[in-house]
Amino acid sequence: MGKRFTQEERDTVLLAIKNGTSVVDASNEFGVSTHTIYKWLKGQADNTGTSSLEISRLRRENAELKEIIGELSLEKKRAKKNTPGS
Repeated sequence: MGKRFTQEERDTVLLAIKNGTSVVDASNEFGVSTHTIYKWLKGQADNTGTSSLEISRLRRENAELKEIIGELSLEKKRAKKNTPGS
């Protein structure tokens, strides 16, 4: 039978994933199988049915999109500066 993890250990792993650590990285860092982590995440679904893993993925995607928006805004400002008559 596999190792039993305390609730504190589970919470630590799930918090790391919530903060953007991938399941594979958390598995390696904390010595927990990816299968076990996915089971914990499935059990952590909130009232809307959204899992911690999905929330984590959406947060990463949101950060990437914000970065793209920032880059595009800078490009637009530079283009505006370089346009004659501006």
